[in-house]
Amino acid sequence: MSLLGGIRPPIAVLSVLLLALAGVTALSLGRVDQDRVPDAVLTSQQHFAEDGAIALRAGIDESVTDLTRTASLFSAAGPVSGDAVLDKIGNVYQKWMGMAVVEIKSGKLLAARGENVPLTVIDRSKLSGENGLAPRMVRLDNGETRLLAFAVLSWKGEPQKLLVASSSFRFPGISLGKFRSIAVIDHDAQVLSSDGIPEPEQVLTDLQRKEVAESNKQLKAFAKIASVKSKQNWVKSKEPGSGGFGGVSGHLIGDRYLGDRSVAGYANLAAPEAGESTVATSLGLTVVAMVKVAEDPNVASDSVFGLLAAGALLLIGGLTIALLLGTVQRPLIRLFLESRRLTRGDLTRPVTTPRYGETARIGDALERIRRQLNGDTAAADEAPRRSRFGARTLLVVAGVVLLVWCAPLLLLLNRAGDSVVVPQQIVNDQRERTDTLTDRVRRALNEGHADLASVASLIGDGNDRSAMTEVLKRTVAQHLRYESLYIVNGKGDVLAKAGGDLHSANGKAASTQPIRILDDKAEEPVIVATAPVSGSNGTAVVGELRIDFLNSLLKRPGLGQVRVVDADRRVIASNTGYLAFEKLSGSRLDALVQGTNQKVGLSPRPSGVLYRQDGDIQIAAAAPFVGGGAAKALGWTVVSYQPASGLAIPEYRLQNRTVLAGLLGATAAAACLGWLHIIVVRPLRALTDQAEALAGGDRRTVLYPRHHDEVGAVTRSLELLRQQLAEARKREGSKSLAGRN
Repeated sequence: MSLLGGIRPPIAVLSVLLLALAGVTALSLGRVDQDRVPDAVLTSQQHFAEDGAIALRAGIDESVTDLTRTASLFSAAGPVSGDAVLDKIGNVYQKWMGMAVVEIKSGKLLAARGENVPLTVIDRSKLSGENGLAPRMVRLDNGETRLLAFAVLSWKGEPQKLLVASSSFRFPGISLGKFRSIAVIDHDAQVLSSDGIPEPEQVLTDLQRKEVAESNKQLKAFAKIASVKSKQNWVKSKEPGSGGFGGVSGHLIGDRYLGDRSVAGYANLAAPEAGESTVATSLGLTVVAMVKVAEDPNVASDSVFGLLAAGALLLIGGLTIALLLGTVQRPLIRLFLESRRLTRGDLTRPVTTPRYGETARIGDALERIRRQLNGDTAAADEAPRRSRFGARTLLVVAGVVLLVWCAPLLLLLNRAGDSVVVPQQIVNDQRERTDTLTDRVRRALNEGHADLASVASLIGDGNDRSAMTEVLKRTVAQHLRYESLYIVNGKGDVLAKAGGDLHSANGKAASTQPIRILDDKAEEPVIVATAPVSGSNGTAVVGELRIDFLNSLLKRPGLGQVRVVDADRRVIASNTGYLAFEKLSGSRLDALVQGTNQKVGLSPRPSGVLYRQDGDIQIAAAAPFVGGGAAKALGWTVVSYQPASGLAIPEYRLQNRTVLAGLLGATAAAACLGWLHIIVVRPLRALTDQAEALAGGDRRTVLYPRHHDEVGAVTRSLELLRQQLAEARKREGSKSLAGRN
């Protein structure tokens, strides 16, 4: 018999699978505890740290790129003084804490703005070497750390000058909310900057001072662990198929203090594309975000359901296996033994015929063949036996019996319902992360406009078109946010352009709005930024921003669906598929955005809400553009929403495991019973017709076995019996012919 064919392997595999599933059910459904800190809260802290790492990396890279590009623009124009350079940069960018211009050869300080830049740490003799202009971290005497970025100002006939900018490691636009702190650490676990924990002198009572000391102690403990974990390979640090953040990230659980548990997320600075490297990622920095959450005292662990489900599966599985053994396997094996007995010439004893099904019909055919071999010619004229139930019906019955266990798990048992407890921390995190994402989108638009302003500050009407085009091409190459750039004069004539096709060049002068949507009827939103050239007669630098760039900013794991809507609550950008300028899905989100844009005090504030309706629980948050810059006038809002069922909450986790157990049971039943039907039942039904035809007098049809199994063995036996009947007919014909002669 074949090892994989026949009737035994499918039934044996089904038995093993049901036993394994019973064990898995007892362990998994019996160990779903309600953790004191749900996994959804821990994962949310990990995502929060990832957001901080992305914002910090983008800020550092953007800062270095802007400094380098601005220096190249100055170098491409005529010589100017160091004060003029710093004044023009200060009018466009407000991102550096201190700036200085130094003559490289002599070391003379030519100009300075802001805080004192630590120039003594710069070795001017190594600036021309490899990585001589690479940014570096410097620790000041007061313990703070600064990042120094460098760029060279070079004009023909003038000594080369070094443009130095210092910046802190403060997070740009991270919304912390209450009870949260965030820190940047280096590869030695030294805290370079932190926010969210007040200084001891800022609190009033001794208890508050103890809380501050405990928070600082816990943050340093988290920093040491995160520093070690962040050094591992990012591929090995993630579960296969997890995707999302392209660096090393995770979550940590700390000590309990005054009834609250400290939890943290960490993430190192990673490039936007996996495997690549940027200026910021080469610094070896890690972000640690810590928050104190209230523990759930109602810890529940109930293994009764898992044991009952496993016991029910053992009972139902045992009945199913017994049904298959008693009604399918044993009759077929008995039929195989009877057919082989007849082929060996044992024709004295009648064939033991099963009671029903195809095996009963084949057994009846064998009995008629036995009688014919014994000379009873009338047996060929008897009507074949009919049976109401066949092997296919028995398989259906077995499948229905197994579905009695699977269907309730899939559809009825352990449903989460409306009573699911969603931790308030998750709602808070949804709100704060949405606010952080809003600030990131706003800053990206402001940066785009600032880049155009820096180009406009160095371009006048006297520049030739080739020089303008070269500047625009360099800007497009350095910043992926632009679809196209062009310079238009007051008459609407395009003086220079770079990038793709122009959508906003219509022969008219540039708009006075710094950032606007070109056409709200287009299939794709076109965002246009405009920066006027000072001292010119209407000349302006215009940039069309790629909507894909804006969409890419919204792709953050753990936030669900994210939409950017305008003042009329029409969708401008999204992290998933959408129709341009469509309305939000549902009146609840529309009302949330409208309510969030109401001023509370001096400006609107982000909001988060938990919706419960008809068993559907949804977490939503909205945050309007708040802050300065050209993008504020747009009046846009970022809204995010996701179903609570996708979070790692104990009730949903139990529901998902219950459904998974039902799916596994249904899959095992379908696979094994389908296997049995294909390998055994279908050939058996075909063999039934052949056996009855042979018993009815068909001696010409040769019987070929399909598989080397029990059904194939019966087929071979019937073929041998057919040959014996044919030989007997020949002998009878020869005897009758001899009698006539």
